[in-house]
Amino acid sequence: LYIISAGSGGTKSIYKPPLQIAAPRWSPDGKEIAFIGGLMSDEGSTGGDVIVISAEGGEPRDVTPNMKASAAWLTWIRNSHDILTVESKDGSPAVVKIDSMEGCSETSWIGPEIISDGGWGYGLSLSADGKSSAIVRAGFAHPPEVWAGPIGDWKQVTRLNQNSSPSWGEAKSIHWSSDNFRVQGWLLYPRDFDPSKRYPMVVVVHGGPGSSVGPGWPNTFFNDSVLSSAGYFVLLPNPRGSFGQGEAFTRANVKDFGYGDLRDILAGVDEVVKTLPVDNDRIGITGWSYGGFMTMWAITQTHRFRAAVSGAGLANWQSYYGENDLDQWMIPFFGASVYDDPAVYARSSPINFVKNIKTPTLVLVGDRDGECPAPQSYEFWHALKTLGVETQFVIYANEGHNIAKPEDQRDIIQRTVQWFDRYLK
Repeated sequence: LYIISAGSGGTKSIYKPPLQIAAPRWSPDGKEIAFIGGLMSDEGSTGGDVIVISAEGGEPRDVTPNMKASAAWLTWIRNSHDILTVESKDGSPAVVKIDSMEGCSETSWIGPEIISDGGWGYGLSLSADGKSSAIVRAGFAHPPEVWAGPIGDWKQVTRLNQNSSPSWGEAKSIHWSSDNFRVQGWLLYPRDFDPSKRYPMVVVVHGGPGSSVGPGWPNTFFNDSVLSSAGYFVLLPNPRGSFGQGEAFTRANVKDFGYGDLRDILAGVDEVVKTLPVDNDRIGITGWSYGGFMTMWAITQTHRFRAAVSGAGLANWQSYYGENDLDQWMIPFFGASVYDDPAVYARSSPINFVKNIKTPTLVLVGDRDGECPAPQSYEFWHALKTLGVETQFVIYANEGHNIAKPEDQRDIIQRTVQWFDRYLK
């Protein structure tokens, strides 16, 4: 964390964090800086504790220790020592006011819907006097629109998407126990749910791992809601490593990629199968990025899943370390570089367990993906092909990590539904 003189251009380092930081903000009197600090895997996907440090440097203060949530956005409230945050809390956004001196907090709003300032993560736009705010608000049942007004008392401003309606079924927040954790996730019901019927289910693992699934209108890219439209239950878990349950939960997958988080996911599957008409013999798994890795990993560790679709996955953490464009993001998660501790990377590499796989697997990736390079997907597909496992590999020309072309987005979801239909129906 640096202070840069606007006059001279000179810089002064006031803090070198042990992990990542985001959203630094000057206090109203200019004497302190607040920021979010924690274990984060992606720029823009923010989660952690609220930290305050003197503008002169020195020892930082964590003003939200042991918080059972992850701060995603913050700002100081004018003429006070209070900080306004938007947090990921148990799978949903919450607006919380924090006293930076006392550390006490007051929840102003917690929602069944996503709120953002138009960016990637949670947030809002606050007026200069702090009395009004504007947000982009969206839920599973409500498409994105602009709302404005006092916090928690927003009024809808736009109706640009009023002709859009969900093509998927009901969404519910569910909880289950795994090891010592209480894990949360979202469950989409089949669109035309009939409780007298039994249904297949697909687990969709989010990317990150520093991220979480919230109650928002689905994106066009990797639109898992289409599976609900096609007659599937869709489980969207937030396993350990996710935001929303506090820093201890987010850090619980350090040096343990694929192990504890897979136990959390499997426990969630057990909970749904136990309580709803889901056929235990017709369950699939998919995901993109870290979710693609977890898909590759899961089918090396269990035969529970009868079909899999891995998007932009990671087959070999050791080779990935030297291939990706993100460089050092793995060190806080694995504890050392791959050159200093190759064994901890090998321990979580699906390629080292690939001979266990029996699951038919579709592999998808963009050819210019710098975050999860295409050779990772090729290596995994090549192993499955060699070992006689049913598989297909699709590589999208001139696409990066986030598939941008509408025709490629459509192709991905169409292939995904067709793959699961083939093996689960």
